[in-house]
Amino acid sequence: MDFEKARFNMVEQQIRPCDVLDFDVLDALAEIPRELFVDEDLQGLAYADMALPLANGHKMLEPKVVARLAQGLKLTKNDTVLEIGTGSGYATALLAKLAGKVVSDDIDAEQQKRAKAVLDGLSLENIDYVQNNGLTELSAGAPFDAVYVGGAVNLVPEVLKEQLKDGGRMAVIVGRKPVQHALLITRKGDVFEEKVLFDTLVAHLDDKDADPFGGFDF
Repeated sequence: MDFEKARFNMVEQQIRPCDVLDFDVLDALAEIPRELFVDEDLQGLAYADMALPLANGHKMLEPKVVARLAQGLKLTKNDTVLEIGTGSGYATALLAKLAGKVVSDDIDAEQQKRAKAVLDGLSLENIDYVQNNGLTELSAGAPFDAVYVGGAVNLVPEVLKEQLKDGGRMAVIVGRKPVQHALLITRKGDVFEEKVLFDTLVAHLDDKDADPFGGFDF
């Protein structure tokens, strides 16, 4: 399979039409070999517009969802971003190319180890890996300029709001069937302003064992 061509087609046919127009985001997506972040038997689907399963039962978000969340954060090389859910490591790679530093939290040590091996192979060295439940625990390095949550939650955890700097931004998908809202939350002192970035349906981070898609009918 011509992965380079598939990557180009993903950017031009999936990402751009979803109003992802930030050149830094588009350039990074054009560079990251997504096929390395999926199981070998799924590499033919690496650039498809669909969620893909991970070895631990979680899901790898669609490329366009990752792109839209990252674009919403408006990251710069001066930013330190907290990622909740290392997962496959694909979003981690994108964040690492956009921000100065990434702190990536995951509750699953084995999954994080698999992701780290791929990321190390790409020489992405501005990533710190933390094993914890970022939805309930404070992360090393707080407060952060930005927080990226790599899956849906029922409610935005207060612990994540607490870890935002004044002026910090969080991209998070909230809710359940029939529609979820991708929110951009901006901290202004003790006030947290919310803006809906887009609507979507993605797997939940916090109840995988019960139902990875929170009851969604795909």
